[in-house]
Amino acid sequence: MRGLFIVNPQATTASQRMTDLVMHAFADALDLDVVTTTHRGHGIELGQRAVAEDLDVVITVGGDGIVNEVVNGMLSQGPNPDTHLATIPGGSANVFARALGLPNDIVQAGAHVLEGIKQGRIRTIGLGQANGRWFTVNAGVGLDAEVIAAMEHKRRHGRKASPTRYIATTASTMFKASRERAPHITVTREDDDPLDQVYFALVQNAKPWTFLGNWPIHLSPEADFNSGIDLFCMRKIKASTALQNTKQLLTQRKASALASAVVWHDQTEFTVTCAKPMAFQIDGEGLGEISAVTFRAEPTALTVIV
Repeated sequence: MRGLFIVNPQATTASQRMTDLVMHAFADALDLDVVTTTHRGHGIELGQRAVAEDLDVVITVGGDGIVNEVVNGMLSQGPNPDTHLATIPGGSANVFARALGLPNDIVQAGAHVLEGIKQGRIRTIGLGQANGRWFTVNAGVGLDAEVIAAMEHKRRHGRKASPTRYIATTASTMFKASRERAPHITVTREDDDPLDQVYFALVQNAKPWTFLGNWPIHLSPEADFNSGIDLFCMRKIKASTALQNTKQLLTQRKASALASAVVWHDQTEFTVTCAKPMAFQIDGEGLGEISAVTFRAEPTALTVIV
């Protein structure tokens, strides 16, 4: 079996020693080419290469960002069931790997994935698209994208992305949103009235939305790789309850119980339109600002090793 082993050296939890240990285990079992990413977008190029060379499996070591790039490369010409994806968690949240049921330890996950390759444990899953870009677990306009941008800014200035800092950043971002005179987002779908006066829109392709350390955050608890995409949004945020809302979002197992929350489950397509450009993220990576984005569910898009 021929494979491509892709390592993101910027992964926040994977030490070089542990990465080398896992890599050698795979190299002993597969005809493997090992590549370290060197720039943003490199994963897309490598995913395209894997499909062009008709490789059997692509293995990523890193977080959700490198998974997203590789998937977008692998699917640049559409779904290809002959090249499978395997992922080994090495990032900070590793939502995709954990949503697939993998251990959140690089060595344990590596052993699990290698055994899955040998035994042919293959699962076909659906993905989401946002203006043509694939996403594996989540995307968002507004709140979460602004939090991600703020956290990345803090990392660049040497501050660790701890759960406490994430909670504080989310609370301050929600407080800022509550100071706006009016929400700026409208969500539309076929054969339904527009959902207007929305402060932020979070889209899930699987559950949970993310992890706060080991704690799963369930905004759309029914989201699943085997169904359509889910939408979670809020239409009312008060400055006086910003901290309380943050606590409910991040600690309740069913945030959809919030009074101002709206959840759409198992959707095929909807469009988010912003009255002014707003922050946008896919799979935990900030992509700048957008004014409109159409989200689509794509069933049976990717084959993965589990």
